[in-house]
Amino acid sequence: MAHYLDERSGRTYAITPDRWRGDDGAPLTVAPLPGIGPADVDTAERSLWRYRAALPEVARPVSLGEGRTPLVAGAWGGTEIRFKLEWFAPTGSFKDRGVSVLVSHLAASGVTEVIEDSSGNGGASVAAYCAAAGIRARVLVPAGTSPAKVLQSRAYGAEVEEVPGDRDATAAEALRRAAHTPYASHNWHPFFLQGTKTIAYELWEDLGFTAPDAVVTVAGAGSLVLGCDLGFGELLAAGEIARRPRLLVAQPANCAPLHAAHQGLDRPAFAPTIAEGAAIREPVRAPEVLAAIRRSAGDTVAVPEPDIAAAVRGLAAAGLYAEPTSATAAAAVDAFRARGTIRPGETTVVVLTGSGLKAPHLMSRLLAPGSGA
Repeated sequence: MAHYLDERSGRTYAITPDRWRGDDGAPLTVAPLPGIGPADVDTAERSLWRYRAALPEVARPVSLGEGRTPLVAGAWGGTEIRFKLEWFAPTGSFKDRGVSVLVSHLAASGVTEVIEDSSGNGGASVAAYCAAAGIRARVLVPAGTSPAKVLQSRAYGAEVEEVPGDRDATAAEALRRAAHTPYASHNWHPFFLQGTKTIAYELWEDLGFTAPDAVVTVAGAGSLVLGCDLGFGELLAAGEIARRPRLLVAQPANCAPLHAAHQGLDRPAFAPTIAEGAAIREPVRAPEVLAAIRRSAGDTVAVPEPDIAAAVRGLAAAGLYAEPTSATAAAAVDAFRARGTIRPGETTVVVLTGSGLKAPHLMSRLLAPGSGA
């Protein structure tokens, strides 16, 4: 039977509606599940629930058609790349993968009200799936969050509250309130990672049931890194792939705690960044994210603000309208190629996590005439 595991202490917990972390405050995961093979994929299902056999049992999925996003061949700086366009998700970001599975679990458990903290995309996703499930959602966002993201959450019927301070202040306030309301945190809840891991299964299917050589993604809390680690780890254990892809992780230089820890650097100073979705100073699963990067023989890079802005423009020029947080992954390709962690002739996937439509105020500024000078 599925159960929760504290990887730091080895302690286990039963899966209950109000359990989202350990008694000592440590983050939890769902204990390892067996991987699946091609015959286990429900090809009649046009959502991530085609991989239901690889997920914890849920009585009735809450789905809006998430998953099955395009994998598009392209190039970046002369390097052949496959771009995974996660903005084709129902609410416009990769968060829908994890939230679909998370809200399905909470709805099946009889939860009627939740609280969530987010810099925008996660909150919009929780708001949408709670609307679909008939669950009341309250979303806390940092003051100054993109108005488009706040509007989206409110459109789904969520109560949105702006919290003074940065992303970490918002998380602290949500933790305080979670003592009385079920916490649908996409950074804390173990079921969110179960949904996120489906990107690994999907890439495996997209590529003819093989693994890519490298996956490049941006990280704030690092849920995509952990999802890839979980999914590809299960496929490896099941004998469906020969090795894990290298996980290559980009962070904005203005907020790069995971990069600093991986490279053994002094803790960096923090400054505002246009990659607002990655502006997390204290990732709650930092040790687990770092272990996943190392387990895959991966690497990290800190991307300066001008390079993120240039990547937004470069992607747009190729027909890909990515918000700055998402474009940070593409901006990192040159650095990884120079280090030899992206290699000619290999299959490299760059995950573009969210649409530029999410941040019109930033996109307007970055794409204005003369902005690239």
